[in-house]
Amino acid sequence: MDRKDQKKLDILRVLKEEGKALTSTQIVEILQSAGIRYSERAVRLYLQMLDEQGLTEAHGRKGRTLTREGIRELQQNEVVNRLGYLSAKIDLMTYRMTFDLPTCSGGVVVNTSVLPIPEFVKSISAICDVFRHGYGMGRLVSLLRPGEMFGDTEIPSGYLGFCTVCSITFNGVLLKHGIPVASRFSGLLELLDGKPVRFAELINYDATTIDPLEIFIRAGMTDNTGAVRNGNGLIGAAFRELPGESRQHVENITERLEKIGLGTFLKIGLPNQPILGIPVSEGRIGAIVVGGLNPIAILEESGRKLFHSGAISGLMDFHRLFPYDELGRRVNEIL
Repeated sequence: MDRKDQKKLDILRVLKEEGKALTSTQIVEILQSAGIRYSERAVRLYLQMLDEQGLTEAHGRKGRTLTREGIRELQQNEVVNRLGYLSAKIDLMTYRMTFDLPTCSGGVVVNTSVLPIPEFVKSISAICDVFRHGYGMGRLVSLLRPGEMFGDTEIPSGYLGFCTVCSITFNGVLLKHGIPVASRFSGLLELLDGKPVRFAELINYDATTIDPLEIFIRAGMTDNTGAVRNGNGLIGAAFRELPGESRQHVENITERLEKIGLGTFLKIGLPNQPILGIPVSEGRIGAIVVGGLNPIAILEESGRKLFHSGAISGLMDFHRLFPYDELGRRVNEIL
């Protein structure tokens, strides 16, 4: 990458990380605090160029903000540099999560998918089937209205946003109870007669910039349809490691999470013992949790293409979540 491209990306990165309009003076100060020294005149010239390319938007004296094209430009140029990005994002969201189990308040981590309203209405039954069979994360979901903004996702007119609880929520709750969680990988969990038997495919979190379940879903490799129909299929699941001595404490906490609809671990192993053939580190236990994107995967399997689907998309207030079997009524209220 030549110096000109590097300067452009440095400026775009500052605008993205700050998430608000910045003047050239503010951008220079932020870059300098990071040990990157550009003159204010150079930054002004680059901002003009970025405006012309449609990567930034001017807001008068308030400064510039990043456009959607600017976000895409950053993503396309930072893939190589983002190896390990997903693991870092999981750790960040675990730390940021504000949900408090004793008071059942605060923000939980969710996944967000965007679907055309007619397609979503046709899909409600299939989505509920996934939850009913225990292949969804807990029992709670939420909806985003047309025009609503959540994180980096804006819901277009004629579409609905569908949010499911992300399994990273477990990480945050357990951390707040003094139990560190190591997220190792996500994969496709094979079921026979409704029981997990092995991981058929897996991708380590630190080896990808995209959530592994998104990859498997887009590749058409899941089989939630078979799992719902007769208990034989491939569903998304994730593998965690926890301190061996925490097993009883973890079971007590996840039992409370299950009661309020946030779900529980599908399977918890024994200290120093493999779980479904996956070895664990010394002094640790393995745990398997179903993927929060499974209700969306079954729609892809039926040929219903999504406008957008993203794992670990943001924090949502717990009180915005509602039981999955209220989906039909809630959609009708919006319409």
